[in-house]
Amino acid sequence: MKSLSRWLYTAIIFFIIWIALVGTIRWDELVTGAAVSIILAIFTAHIFTTEGLSNLSPKKVICGIIYFFPYLIWQMIKANLDVAYRVIHPKRPINPGIVKVKTKMHSDLAKTIVANSITLTPGTFTLDVRGDEMYIHWIDVKSQDVEEASEMIPGVFEKCLMKFMD
Repeated sequence: MKSLSRWLYTAIIFFIIWIALVGTIRWDELVTGAAVSIILAIFTAHIFTTEGLSNLSPKKVICGIIYFFPYLIWQMIKANLDVAYRVIHPKRPINPGIVKVKTKMHSDLAKTIVANSITLTPGTFTLDVRGDEMYIHWIDVKSQDVEEASEMIPGVFEKCLMKFMD
């Protein structure tokens, strides 16, 4: 039963991605997307998820939508404006460097989402993830202290992600 749940969850996620990428809801596109999603799910469900359909609880879905759309986009807009301001005003301090931070996330998926969120925001780039440690290139290092840097970089994303991940 658990393998069916994992397979169905994977097929649903692939189908949602298909619809988002295709951008239409014509019946022929939906049928093709369903067929592709089913075939992909057959081969990848065992590596795609361990939880299966329990990942689609209403709370997780709503929190995920809130994270990816308003929250992550807002963080990206703020980071873009900061980097643009540094380009326009070259006297603004730039103190680039690599900092070690600790993540509070436990699952590989949660760590991947945090690392990708960090990389998507201009001015930061995730270089490596080892256990609960991440190495981040930061355009303006404000602190070398692991705890302080952890609150400033991954902590921003983890506060929201903790509601539906891990």
